[in-house]
Amino acid sequence: MTDSEFKSLVAESKVRAHRALFDEYCGYVYAIAVNKLRCCGSREDIEECVSDIFASVYRTLDRTELHKGDLKGLISVIAKRTAIDAYRKISSSNRETISIDDDNVREISSEENIEEQAERSERRRILLDKVKELGEPDSTIIMQQFFYNRTASEIASSISMTAGAVQKRSSRAREKLRVMLTEVGISL
Repeated sequence: MTDSEFKSLVAESKVRAHRALFDEYCGYVYAIAVNKLRCCGSREDIEECVSDIFASVYRTLDRTELHKGDLKGLISVIAKRTAIDAYRKISSSNRETISIDDDNVREISSEENIEEQAERSERRRILLDKVKELGEPDSTIIMQQFFYNRTASEIASSISMTAGAVQKRSSRAREKLRVMLTEVGISL
């Protein structure tokens, strides 16, 4: 339908002109609305948007009696702008604030297992406390050997002992540590 055809229909009957315009451009307007609202709107939202678009087109055409130009272009601009406004409205209303205390709250998906991390962290803390309870030089030997991957000879030179003495103290300290950890429920 061209602009002149629409004007001649309006001269006969405004209702018939609007009906003819709707019949001609309904699919086009619907496609624009679906394209903009498909990710956030329901079918009812899309149909409401199409109705709003045609209402806006009718108001615009009724106000501008001397409308000149491409009718399809005007409808396209109104359809796109109205659909974008509907998208913004629907998107903002879909954002909900949910209390963390609500039992229906979906958990945030993550690769991390917070419970497991907390348990490991607690085990590490207990382990370090028990290593400190060994006293010197045993705690230093265990820390250097297992946390810093140093050899017996490297440890021996840093604490003024022989490598054999460091190995013997390490062996005894590990046995004491195993017993201490077993008492608190941690097995190695």
